[in-house]
Amino acid sequence: MGNLLESCGQHPTNIYRTQAMSRVLLAHRRVLQHTPIISYARRSIFSTPQRFEKKDSEPKLTHFGFRDVAEEEKESLVHKVFANVATKYDVMNDAMSMGVHRVWKDQFIRNMAPGPGTKLLDVAGGDIALRFLDYCRNIHHDSTAEVTMVDINPHMLEEGKKRFQTSPYANTNQARFLVQNAEHLDDIPDESVDVYTIAFGIRNCTHVDKVVKEAYRVLKPGGRFMCLEFSRVDNPVIGKLYDIYSFDIIPALGQIIANDRDSYQYLVESIRKFPPQEEFAQMISDAGFATVGKGYEDLTFGVASIHSGYKI
Repeated sequence: MGNLLESCGQHPTNIYRTQAMSRVLLAHRRVLQHTPIISYARRSIFSTPQRFEKKDSEPKLTHFGFRDVAEEEKESLVHKVFANVATKYDVMNDAMSMGVHRVWKDQFIRNMAPGPGTKLLDVAGGDIALRFLDYCRNIHHDSTAEVTMVDINPHMLEEGKKRFQTSPYANTNQARFLVQNAEHLDDIPDESVDVYTIAFGIRNCTHVDKVVKEAYRVLKPGGRFMCLEFSRVDNPVIGKLYDIYSFDIIPALGQIIANDRDSYQYLVESIRKFPPQEEFAQMISDAGFATVGKGYEDLTFGVASIHSGYKI
């Protein structure tokens, strides 16, 4: 600073300029000295809320097969799968299970043992609804039993309607069809049905716990929740063979029969992502249902299971 004063002389104007220059240089020095602190402070104050904001805005993830996807995306992806397989769904079920799924469904109805006048809600269904009405007619000679079939996918629901067009119930008021989301059964009143069934459908839902709670809502006191779903094989040797069949054979069958390998690859993966029997049984209990014994019955070494609970 002394050199600067000497170079400028002693004229008042020069002194004024010198003082002004000194203030400028001092201000710059202070800014430079404090810049790291300011920069750090700005990062401390502003960056943290930005991280929180990013975290809050991140979508909630769920599984679509073995992929992680946003929850709001899964519904559309599942919709696409079943729109693609709807017309070949029955044929593929026979091919994939070698017809065993029919035995499981018959056992499911025998386990249900519906009485005359039972009101059934069959979610993501069709086969169960027909078997239910057949049982009531053949065992009880009953034509007062009623079934409401719901599915979120109109393509699958249309296939269900086609089955009924060639059945004894085609021109009766025993069956009706609704496009509904299993998580939000908006057109089904509280405590309005005796039995709620869902067969091989619940694993495709985004929030399985919400589906079970919604089932509890629509069931009458004393009503029964029943679910038929693929499960975990309890025998290591059979489990290994089952994995080979599932991942190598079933997608190939999907390609040959339905020209759609990817959809059947998803269906296989979705089975592996579904909770094991004990965990799903606990979810049913947590929703308020009373269960008998362990709450489920394994079929074919645990390839599938029948889960059941009562609203009390």
